[in-house]
Amino acid sequence: MSKKIVVTGGTGAIGKMVCKLLTTNGYHVSILSRTKIQNSEYQHFKWDIENRKIESGSLNDAYAIIHLAGANIAEKRWTELYKKEIIASRTDAVCLIYEELKRINHLPEVFISASATGFYGSENSEKIFNENDSAGTDFVGLVGDVWENSLNIISEQGVRTVVLRTGVVLDKNSGALAKLLKPAKAGFASQLGTGKQFMPWIHLEDIGRMYVYALEHAEIQGVYNAVAPQHLTNRMFTKAIARTLGKPMLAPPVPAFILKAMMGEAASIVIKGSRVSSEKISKTGFKFKFPEIYAALNDILNH
Repeated sequence: MSKKIVVTGGTGAIGKMVCKLLTTNGYHVSILSRTKIQNSEYQHFKWDIENRKIESGSLNDAYAIIHLAGANIAEKRWTELYKKEIIASRTDAVCLIYEELKRINHLPEVFISASATGFYGSENSEKIFNENDSAGTDFVGLVGDVWENSLNIISEQGVRTVVLRTGVVLDKNSGALAKLLKPAKAGFASQLGTGKQFMPWIHLEDIGRMYVYALEHAEIQGVYNAVAPQHLTNRMFTKAIARTLGKPMLAPPVPAFILKAMMGEAASIVIKGSRVSSEKISKTGFKFKFPEIYAALNDILNH
């Protein structure tokens, strides 16, 4: 009988990739989501994090839980209400999972959770951050710190716990790349602010592969940066998009003050950024399929 893997946030871009790869590898996948999708190839269970409700049977016999759920930090302006939602959607979800596991008297073999490179804070720096560095002192640093600390209630039960601090995930249908493609296709690719800010990134397939790798390698435990080894500034990234599309980079930079007017405090995540090291995960033997940006973009945009 195939092992049961429960995925939260399984309907998002990363979640769909993870579920696809898990199924290919012979696992039985079930998804915890806010709405039950009928006629899905995966078994769906419903949960309501805000009201602390979870469908009975959702975690029974789970060999592993992959936790990807959480409000999109870049979706809207950071009002005080939305800031609370961003944090609660991550931490309350872990608490709800823990309470259900306790109720059914079952512990999975492994719990793998998303986090973000925002853990290190939004800042322009020449420093290359690694997993031993402290959390940033701004809001994104706080989110990462609180999120990861919420996982202690799982790891303290003796469950092998893995945290993947994810950079910008490259997918043509969602996220940062999708937003940049429309103007770029029209010949108006434009760097954001100075363009000197670094942009830790990873191909969608590679982040999916990393979750499966963490699941299948018992020596993987603790925190790992989930970013490609190649360091890129925003200008380098934008130029790579334009070149891959065969388009010029004619548009002037988008000034930081315009981004701040549009996004408010959340603009910090696009106009600031430092380098993040992938050395720790690489040393375990994980091989990136797309370690360089042009290979990654060619795969995404031409297939």
